[in-house]
Parts: sequence; C-alpha cells; structure tokens
Amino acid sequence: MRATATFTVKAFVPTELKPEPAVSTGLPVGVATMEKNFEGEVVGRSATLFTAAFDQPTGVGTYVAMESFEGSLQGREGAFNFVHSATTSGSDRTAEFFTIVPSSGTGELAGISGAGGMAVDADGTHRIWFDYQLG
Repeated sequence: MRATATFTVKAFVPTELKPEPAVSTGLPVGVATMEKNFEGEVVGRSATLFTAAFDQPTGVGTYVAMESFEGSLQGREGAFNFVHSATTSGSDRTAEFFTIVPSSGTGELAGISGAGGMAVDADGTHRIWFDYQLG
C-alpha cells in the first residue's frame, strides 16, 4: 500500500552535542531535533533526531534522520519509527535511503514494514510517501 502526504517542519532546534573525540573534517557535523506535522493520507506528527555533515553556504552534505511518528496512515492509527538519509551537492538528492524500522509499529500500525521516500517541489512543498505492508 502507498500513503502520501505533505509535511511542514514545526521546529528545528540545533543541539550542542558534538562527536567525541573531536575529529577535524572538511564539513562540520551537527545534531538537531525536529518536529514535523503531516497532512494527507498520512496525518500526525513526528519527533526527529537529525544528524548532518553539511556546509550551509554551498548546501553540500549528507544527513541521517531517525523519526518517531504518531498518527494515522490511511485511517489506521498508531505509531512507528522510520529512518532516512540523503546526500546533496547543493541542488539534488542522491544516495537516498528510507525504511520503516521493523517491530516499531503500535496500535493499528503494529507489524508495519516497508520503505518510502521524500521530495521537495520547486515551490518548497515537502512530500513524503510510505510503501508499506501490515502484518
């Protein structure tokens, strides 16, 4: 089954957490927390742990995000975790990874598995989709 939605970032909060021991690389590594709201066939919110090696002026880098979602997919209520990552050279998304964490589903989403993806439209609209199975 496929569930699609748009989402907005309600909060993006950089943290002071730094890798230890400190290792100097060509890109700074940072950690932030995020809160997102979803509308469409996916309705709800997520709490995200976001890590990136990223150069803000050029838009070059890679991120890894672990999200805890609660809400509904196509009317089925529950919660689950999903993880995603991507690399950008400033104007693209490559090396994308997106998966639902096994055994993380609760409620009517217990047993959820699958994958998905994200895209940003030219007008800045953020889209997400889950290709999932229950059982």
